[in-house]
Parts: sequence; C-alpha cells; structure tokens
Amino acid sequence: MTTDLPARMLRLLSLLQTRREWSGAELAERLGVTTRTVRRDIDRLRELEYPVEGTTGRAGGYRLAAGAAMPPLLLDDEEATATAVALRTAAGQLTGMEETALRALAKLEQVLPARLRSQVAALQESTETIEWEGRGPRTDPQVLAALAAACRDRETVTFSYTGRAGPAADRRADPHHLIASGSLWYLLAHDHDRGDWRIYRLDRITGLMPTRARFTARPVPGGNPAAYVASKIASAPVRHRAVATLREPADAVRRRTFALATRIQDAGPGTCTVDCSDDHLPRVVQTLASLGADYTLDADDSVRAYLRAAALRALHATG
Repeated sequence: MTTDLPARMLRLLSLLQTRREWSGAELAERLGVTTRTVRRDIDRLRELEYPVEGTTGRAGGYRLAAGAAMPPLLLDDEEATATAVALRTAAGQLTGMEETALRALAKLEQVLPARLRSQVAALQESTETIEWEGRGPRTDPQVLAALAAACRDRETVTFSYTGRAGPAADRRADPHHLIASGSLWYLLAHDHDRGDWRIYRLDRITGLMPTRARFTARPVPGGNPAAYVASKIASAPVRHRAVATLREPADAVRRRTFALATRIQDAGPGTCTVDCSDDHLPRVVQTLASLGADYTLDADDSVRAYLRAAALRALHATG
C-alpha cells in the first residue's frame, strides 16, 4: 500500500502513462487504496493542471488526455535502464534511427537522478554497434509506430504489401500483434479479404493508412502470438530445401544451434531432424555448421553442390 501522498501521486501518474485507460478499481488495486482515495488523487492532479479525463461506461475510468499539457515521463530505475537499452538497440535495427536514438539517449541522461545518470551514461559511452555488410532489410520506425498504435487501439489498417513471389497488392487487415525476430519485424493480422490470419514483414509494407474503423480482437491460434508466427515462418516455402537428421535428442540440439526451435523435431528415441531450408544458400551452410554433430542430409541438388564447393574451399585453405 502506498501511504505517502507524494509517492502515491507519482505512482498514479506513472500508471496513467502506461495504458490508454484505467478503471478506478484497477488503479485502487495497484495503489493499495480505495476507489474513493483514487478519486481524490485524480482531483489533486487536475488541480495541478494535469489533463486527466473521466471516461463513461459500465465501470467508468480515467485516462490522460493527449496534447501539449502532458506531464513529464516518469520512469523508475529499471524502466530507465530498459529504455536506454531499447534506444541503443533501435539505433541498429530501424532505418534512419541512429542519430535520433542517440539524441534521445542524451536527453534521457539529462533528466535522470544522479544515482542513475552515471549508469546510463556508462552504457551509452561503452556500447558500440557492429555494422554488418548485407545484414538484411531494416524496419521503418514510422511504420512500426503506426502499427503499434493500431494494435493497441484495435484499428483496421490498409496498406500495400510486396510478397516474395509477386508484385505489390492492396491489403485491409486487423492488426493484433508485432513480433520481433532478429533484425526483422512481423505483423500478425487478420486479413479481411482472406478471412484468416496472415503474417506480414514490416519492411515490405508501404502506404500504411489507418481507417478509423475499430475491430474486436480475436484469439490467436494456440494462444501464443510469437509461437504461432515462428511456426508459420518455419513452414513457409523456401528456395533451397535441406533437412538434417542427427542421432541426438531434439532438446540438446536446440541448446546449441541458432536454427528456429520449431524446425527441430523429435524423430524417435535419441534422434531428431533439423530443417535448415532457406532462400539463401550461405545461411543453409551456416545452420548446418552450427549443428555441432554428424548428420545425414536430405537436400536439393543446389544445396549439395554448394556444400561440396564450400567443403573443397575449406580443405584447400587448410592444406
């Protein structure tokens, strides 16, 4: 229970900034006070000119109004550190965000209390990003932010999508979840035209537009959005097929390879298969090399030819 009034007010402000809307009962539970106390604290915030709106409905609730009079962002110690790490990560994964993220880190450092300022400054000064050539597509932060808002607000969107095998096509979909996988971001949405779930890579989305039409959220098959997307990525068609069979348990192989966990399947006592198929031949070889054990291989001729050439180069290099 938060009995100290200033501390409780700061906690209340922090809660109001984390969600679009709170019911009075939810705030009371989080603060360890009665709903009557919450109402009095809300009135105190309004007297201090914080734009707290009351919402109508069966239970009613509270939210911060949008606009220039928003209160300063309040972060606890862990949130401040997490924000610094996220900004540093964004600088390496989102198109055109390097300088913006570093400016935001500098501003964050200026407003932090002394006990955290040195920690975040040390993180910024001691961390560097390795720039890999040909590291693949990067996500437009404006697309990411717009889709995050659409997922939060349950707002239908339209966009143009360029698939791997065809020209761009118009889509109308209900966005439910954003999934990060390495440097790639995926949107899990329910497509209106197809009447089913679809997965879209954000770097292939253009012309994103909100529609102001709201939708009711649907349960994701299996209940786990990340697991569902991972399973669909693993089963998607690829140009080069390669499946390795190892005489080892699947769990042991999962711990030491960077292959998708969903592509490693039990194949009997002490045996598993690893689907190393990919559109890019070098990645097939990298995944096979990461298995760390002998295996038999069922693969396309293109994969076998590439492996032979890579093996001969390695033998030549080692004498």
